[in-house]
Amino acid sequence: MAEKELNELTDQELLAKKGKAKSDKIITAVLIGFSIGIAVYGGVTYGIGFFTLFPLIFAIFLGTQWNRRNQALERELESRNLK
Repeated sequence: MAEKELNELTDQELLAKKGKAKSDKIITAVLIGFSIGIAVYGGVTYGIGFFTLFPLIFAIFLGTQWNRRNQALERELESRNLK
């Protein structure tokens, strides 16, 4: 089942999604930190290579995806004056 678009959600569902976004932020930050840690360890231990660059690319991907979702949610909340 596909997730509903933000403009199709009720006000209560949007506010619940905002609450869930806070825990998603923590999870994303932990994954980004873990990926950067792996990249640093790989870079120090084995030099620059695939296992150094891939975690960095993954961390950038996670950060941009979370940022896009969060901005869309914030815009929808602002359009409905739910802040």
